[in-house]
Amino acid sequence: MIIYYRAVRVKDEIKQQAIIDATIELVNEIGFVSSSVSKIAKKAGVSPATIYIYYKNKEDLLVSTYIRIKTMLGASVMKEFDPSLPVRDTLMTVGKSLFSHIATHPQLFVFAEQFANSPYQELVDRQKLEAVFQPLMELLQYGIQQKIIKDVPMEILFAHLYAPIYALVNPHLNPDFKVTPENIETTMNMAWDAIKL
Repeated sequence: MIIYYRAVRVKDEIKQQAIIDATIELVNEIGFVSSSVSKIAKKAGVSPATIYIYYKNKEDLLVSTYIRIKTMLGASVMKEFDPSLPVRDTLMTVGKSLFSHIATHPQLFVFAEQFANSPYQELVDRQKLEAVFQPLMELLQYGIQQKIIKDVPMEILFAHLYAPIYALVNPHLNPDFKVTPENIETTMNMAWDAIKL
């Protein structure tokens, strides 16, 4: 009896990163609709068939790229998280880390913002993605219980704490905004003033 072994192509992390980078660059240039698998492959320097080794289809590629970006953001922002500090100090540190991460990775921010406002957003398991921020939510809950911050829904707290950062660093909304230590400090102080009791 002859057994035939199907050749399995080994996934290459460098190629996969090239595909992710090409996806981000192309989507930022021409949008989701125009960014076909063949165009992404050409920009990444791989064949379209190579993309299907890593992703089921274009939709899977876009969702996976977004998840990778948000996971990287979460890891970066929560790296300095220290619940042993006063609530205000910890929240300020997270905000400053968020500013720093976005300023350092503007292309990732632009892609993520487009994705968050697209129908593809519905394909993401938000609970799983936001799990990295669970310690931050617990800190906010603690702040509410200790009557340090206002007792309002988490969405409102996040909107006042961190949405201003997204608005300020958005090049389409605020092309002249400079991410300076003074502007970061001012933004975070105002955010704190909005949520503190």
